[in-house]
Amino acid sequence: MRVVAHYSHLNGKEFLLVHRKHLWEEVVAVIEAVDAEACRTKRSEERTRKDRMLYSPKDINSMMKAGFNSRGWEQRRHQFWVTSDENIVRKIINLPEKQQKAVIQAANREPISSYNQTDFVKERVAIEVQMGKYAFVAHDLFVKHMAFFVSDEIDVGIEILPMKEMEQQMSSGVPYFKQVYLPKPPIQSPSINSRSCDEIRHNIEAGLFKPLCRIVG
Repeated sequence: MRVVAHYSHLNGKEFLLVHRKHLWEEVVAVIEAVDAEACRTKRSEERTRKDRMLYSPKDINSMMKAGFNSRGWEQRRHQFWVTSDENIVRKIINLPEKQQKAVIQAANREPISSYNQTDFVKERVAIEVQMGKYAFVAHDLFVKHMAFFVSDEIDVGIEILPMKEMEQQMSSGVPYFKQVYLPKPPIQSPSINSRSCDEIRHNIEAGLFKPLCRIVG
């Protein structure tokens, strides 16, 4: 296998090349050491590709795991507590695990144990190898990587995906690079005049509706 393309969000790759260049070189080395043809072991059961030999995500993951583990990359698990009250969750998000539980109990709420787990972590860099279903990519990016970053356990997160050419020789539903990171056309927003803004502000203050997200500039 080889690195064909990359998308560097907020100069993540550039950060690695300056501050953790040896880790980027390890990532490339692990990928290039995977013999893709040796992983063509999955016999398709799909109607349109019956009995065709496809790349096995399980075998690819095993080779990746062996490569990263041999270089000191290890699985990391982040344990934390949540509850049904979102205000309390926001308040305790940066607290240590034991303090999170204590704050929840002090507020007479039920503490719920939860965790995030990532495939490989080394020197504050996390890696997820995603050869499963495309829906898991969003979970990796916006739950796993984000949670570890917010908890100040990583500086950069890396998501490894197959290219379209490889995905076509795998089972249906596997994500591929261009599907996830291809730039999307800008969304045309309706024009809003000053009167509309005043009406929106009034409705929010009156509790008629709440904004779905907050954008911090």
